[in-house]
Amino acid sequence: MSWKTGYRSIYYQGAPEPDDLVLPIKETALLVIDVQNTYLERPDRAKLSKVEQAHFDAWTPFHQRMHNQVIPRTAELLKLCRAKGIECLFARIATHTLDGRERSLSQKMPGWNNLLLPKNEKPSQLVAALAPVGDEIVVTKTTDSALTGTNLRLILHNLGIRNVICAGIFTDQCVSSTVRSLADESYNVVVVEDCCAAGSAELHHKELEIINMIYCHVLSSQELKAIMRLD
Repeated sequence: MSWKTGYRSIYYQGAPEPDDLVLPIKETALLVIDVQNTYLERPDRAKLSKVEQAHFDAWTPFHQRMHNQVIPRTAELLKLCRAKGIECLFARIATHTLDGRERSLSQKMPGWNNLLLPKNEKPSQLVAALAPVGDEIVVTKTTDSALTGTNLRLILHNLGIRNVICAGIFTDQCVSSTVRSLADESYNVVVVEDCCAAGSAELHHKELEIINMIYCHVLSSQELKAIMRLD
């Protein structure tokens, strides 16, 4: 199954295959979203209660996917894009204030999403393996969408970008929100499936079905490399 037929929701069953993708180097950027230290940190399982251990175990597949697939494949994609002169951009969740009072409502809701990440502290920093190089641009957001919560829209416009390749976490939250915002601004959006992750494989797959064909095209890193001749 190729990107033209995969990740089809009920809305697009039987729809014609999309045209071949054309992604000119000078009009295309890679955007890595929210791969930050806080999401990769884990406590010592042996020191947790039974309830906490169950929660720990539920998140183990996510961490395995991040370390074994998402981070190394994204690092490879960054290396290949840099070699071709493709703009590499980064977005991260962080607050400008110590108490996070300027965060959007989505970042203040009680529960898992309610993270306080002051911009200069270690948890808010991008993971070392995916750190920007040279003068690559990092935008800091207090929203889920990297477009609505920063000046990324202006940056992309000034760079002459029309196509945005998205990677990062979480597929069903900040990645999806960014993709939808970009699509509404008429950017051509590509999501690299194996360079993204959600809290569970089910959420990851379902969100890709939801956004594919209408807000973006979902490709594997191998398909993207072949289309753009990155190898």
